Amino acid sequence: MTERRYDLDWLRVLAILLLQLFHSAMPFVAEWDWHLKNKETSNLMMECTLFLSRWRMPLLFFISGVGTFIVLKHVPVKKFLWQRTKRLLLPLLFGMVVIVPPQVYFERIYKGAQYTSFLDFYTSIFTTTVYPEGNLSWHHLWFIAYLFVYSVIAIPIVLFFKSIHGQKLVDMVATFTTRFGMISYGMILFVASLLYFWYPNETHAFVDDWAGFTKYFLYFLFGAFIGVHPIFWAHIVDNRRQNFKLAFFGTILINYFRWNNIEPDWAMNVKYLLFFALMVINAWFWVITFLGYAKRYLNFNNKFLQFANEAIYPFYILHQTFIVILAYYIIPVKEDILTKYLFLTVISSVLSVGCYVFLIKPYKATRLLFGMKVKPSLQHCKT
Repeated sequence: MTERRYDLDWLRVLAILLLQLFHSAMPFVAEWDWHLKNKETSNLMMECTLFLSRWRMPLLFFISGVGTFIVLKHVPVKKFLWQRTKRLLLPLLFGMVVIVPPQVYFERIYKGAQYTSFLDFYTSIFTTTVYPEGNLSWHHLWFIAYLFVYSVIAIPIVLFFKSIHGQKLVDMVATFTTRFGMISYGMILFVASLLYFWYPNETHAFVDDWAGFTKYFLYFLFGAFIGVHPIFWAHIVDNRRQNFKLAFFGTILINYFRWNNIEPDWAMNVKYLLFFALMVINAWFWVITFLGYAKRYLNFNNKFLQFANEAIYPFYILHQTFIVILAYYIIPVKEDILTKYLFLTVISSVLSVGCYVFLIKPYKATRLLFGMKVKPSLQHCKT
């Protein structure tokens, strides 16, 4: 793989735009807790976000695994680590001390905390423990933290994939896949997901998050393992309709059990294990479905993608902060949920794009802090 994979760029952009819709819905979603919640909530909105939650982040980690293999194939390990530090670790640290604190502040005052000002609150992120007990957090930037760790610990694995013996293993598995399909990867994910019985809640904080950490790491490794081999891609593209059917009818079956109140209770028994396997494998088939259709129809470039591909990372870093701040002021307003949701989605998107265009894109310093490539022709940020 030496050509630019525009289909993966499109999927990355679309997945993060869906994340914007997802987080804008969270104040109004029934049953799920979030930083700020509207008095009235929606079960139907919860169904939409539940569907997105099954495959959106796995898809992003898979794409990241593909990118990691490609980069390590062309640059030395030291340069790769330096690139990952600038691309991931620096924006994470900057986000934790600049971007995320307003989210925690508005959540605290919404729930009754008494601060005289934001500055009064801000010092507490350095004097209290980590969130939720304290005020230091990475909130939605957990994806960056996990991706940085995955990138580091996957180096010896990816280097093995690049070796002669590793390539023989990949070729052998690729041949197996062409004969028996890709459900075996879903079964691996299911076995790993049994960790949820011991770590049922995804904390996104490394601590007590072994189930979520393992699941996303597997998607990352699958991206590095199968996402760069032409036989795998040919299989994913050629079987996209079949994978779509399996994903589609699997989702119908899952919701049949859920909506008719015959979903098995959470327990280590045969009934629930079968249902759990259905959910895990169904998510995998959605991921490879999107990969197959994108490879077939979205492997092209245009002006929108050129803009979005560079803007989407700063957009991701910024978007939830604007959502939380706006939600604080929108929630008390006497309007229906749909009106609030549309307003919150549109305005937070406009603010995120506006900050990127006017404050981040033109300056070297801000580009560096948001994990973007610094172009020599750009001016320095004036302070």
